[in-house]
Amino acid sequence: MNWNRLRGLAMVLGASTLISGVGRGADLDAPVKFTFDWQVVVNNGVTVPGDTRTFNSYSQPSMNINRLVVFRARTKGGTTGEPAHGIFARDMSVRTPVNTIFDRNTAVPYPNNLSSTFVEPAAFPRIAIGSNMMASSANHQPVWEYQLSDGTDSRAGTSGIYTNPFGYLLTGASKLGVVPAFSFFEVPGTVGIPFDVFPGSPAVTGPATIVFKGNFTLDGVGYTGVYYRDLINAPTGGFGPVVLIADTTMNIPGTSTLFGSTAPPSAAGRQAVFTGLDNEDNPTMGGIYLAPLTGTRPSLTTLVNIGGAVPGEAAGALFTRLGEGLSFDGRFVGFWGAWGSETKTLILKCPTDGDKDLLAYCNQQYPNGFVTTVPLHQGIFVHDTATHTTYTVAKAPNVNFDDFVYWNFSGFVPGTGGSTEDGEPARWRSASFVAVSGWVDGKITDPTFHTAFKARKGPVVNGEYVNAVDGIYLRKGPATLQLLTGVVKTGMDGTLIDLSAVDPLTQAHLPVTAMGIERDGFRGKSLAITVSMATEAAGWAGVYLTVVPAAMQ
Repeated sequence: MNWNRLRGLAMVLGASTLISGVGRGADLDAPVKFTFDWQVVVNNGVTVPGDTRTFNSYSQPSMNINRLVVFRARTKGGTTGEPAHGIFARDMSVRTPVNTIFDRNTAVPYPNNLSSTFVEPAAFPRIAIGSNMMASSANHQPVWEYQLSDGTDSRAGTSGIYTNPFGYLLTGASKLGVVPAFSFFEVPGTVGIPFDVFPGSPAVTGPATIVFKGNFTLDGVGYTGVYYRDLINAPTGGFGPVVLIADTTMNIPGTSTLFGSTAPPSAAGRQAVFTGLDNEDNPTMGGIYLAPLTGTRPSLTTLVNIGGAVPGEAAGALFTRLGEGLSFDGRFVGFWGAWGSETKTLILKCPTDGDKDLLAYCNQQYPNGFVTTVPLHQGIFVHDTATHTTYTVAKAPNVNFDDFVYWNFSGFVPGTGGSTEDGEPARWRSASFVAVSGWVDGKITDPTFHTAFKARKGPVVNGEYVNAVDGIYLRKGPATLQLLTGVVKTGMDGTLIDLSAVDPLTQAHLPVTAMGIERDGFRGKSLAITVSMATEAAGWAGVYLTVVPAAMQ
C-alpha cells in the first residue's frame, strides 16, 4: 500500500480495548464465515512519544510470534514544524504503550562523527519471528567526515540498515564501505566499493543476523544482490563483513544465464528466501530460492521456478511471473505467481495526496496516466520446503477474486535532494501482499498452514477498476478448498474494527476504504494489518491486531 494513502486517516489507543462482534466478515464473498475480534495497536488518537501531535499515517506492521508489533508512522506537520517520522513498537502481549525505536530526533548510531540524526525510515520495518530483533533501512545526512589520501576532507554515509539485536540501536549495514576504517561495510569481493542503496526492507533472523538487498556500481555498471551479516554485541555489530548470498555476477542455478535482478529477501531459522530473475520486467528464467546463512555464496535450492508447472492447472500451465514479496516462517513460503499470456490493461492515475514533490513528478511524467498490463491468470501460493510441495491458496479470475496486484508511485524524485522511499528512482511499482504462518497450532512440524492475502474483485472499464472491492482474506491449508474466509473489506463498517471510526460531527460510522498487510504481519495465530476508514468529511486509520478464530485453527 502506498505510504501516503493512509495520510489523514486513523484512533484512541485504549490500552485494554478489545473490540468484538458477530458478523465481522459475514458479508464477505467467501465460503465460510467467522468472527474476528480486533485490538487497537495504534491509531490517530495516539500521541507520538515525546511529541504533542498524534499519529496520522502508518506502514503495514510486522510482528514476532510473541505479538511485539513494529511499524513506521508519521504525523502531520502543522504549526509545530516538520512532521514526525519514525519507527515505533508496541508489545501487544501485555499492552505496553507505544515506544520509539528511532525517529527524526534520534542520532544515527556509530559510526557518526557529525552528530547526524535520522531523516526518514526508507521502508516498513521487519522483526525476527522468535525474538525482539527488528531492522529498518533509513536515510539521513552524511554521518562520517574523513580525510582522503590526497589530504582533502570528504563525507560519506547517507543511508544504512539499523537494528537492535542487543537492545540498543546499531548500524548493521551502511554506505560507509568507501571509508577504509569501515571496510567491513564494503560490497563483498571488492575493495572500497560502497553500496549505493539498500532497496526494500531488510529481513532479520535470530540471534543477530540481518539479510538484505543491496545495489552497487562497479566501473560504471550497476549490480544488485542479496547479502547477510552476522552481528555481535559491539558498536557496528563488530567487524564481521557483509557476506554474499547471490548477485548479478552469478549464474541462475542450472543455467549459464546471469541473474538480472534479485529481490529483498525474507529470513527465518538461519535460512533466507528470495526471488531472482534473468529479467525483472519480462522473465524467462529464474525463480524462488532458499539459501542457508552459512559461508559465502551458499548453495541455492530452487523452490519454484519460471517455467514450472502451476499446481491444479491443466498440463502446459507454467509460471511466467513470480512475486518479490515472499513470506517465510522457516518452513512455508507464501508468494504470488502468474501464468499464461493473457493480460488486462490498466491505466494508473497519479495519487492525489502525499509528498508534494512526488505528486508533481508523477503528474509531470504521466499527465494522462500510466498504461500497463497485468496477467489475467494469477494466484497466491504456498511452498512447503519440508515436503517440496507447492499449494494453491487462491486464484484469479474466479467468483471471489479478479486481481492480487496493487500499484503505487514511489521513490526518489530527481533534483529534490532527498528521498521518501528506498533511494531508487521514482516510478510506478507493483506488489502483491501475502503472509503465511505455519505456527497457528503452535508447531511447524506438520503440513498445516494459514495464509493471509490481499485481493480485489471488480470489473475493469476503460482501463480502470469500477466499484472494486478490496479485502484481506484468510485460508487454511494445505487443502486448496479448506476454510477460506474474509477478514476485512472495503465498504464494511469501520466500527467493527475500531469503535472510534466515526464522523466526529454526525457520529456516522465510517466505512473501510483501504487496508494493508505485509509479509511479516502474520505470526503464530495473530494477524496485524493497517486499516483506513473515511468519507469525504472525516477519516480515521490505525494498526490493528486479530487472532485466527478457534474454529479455523
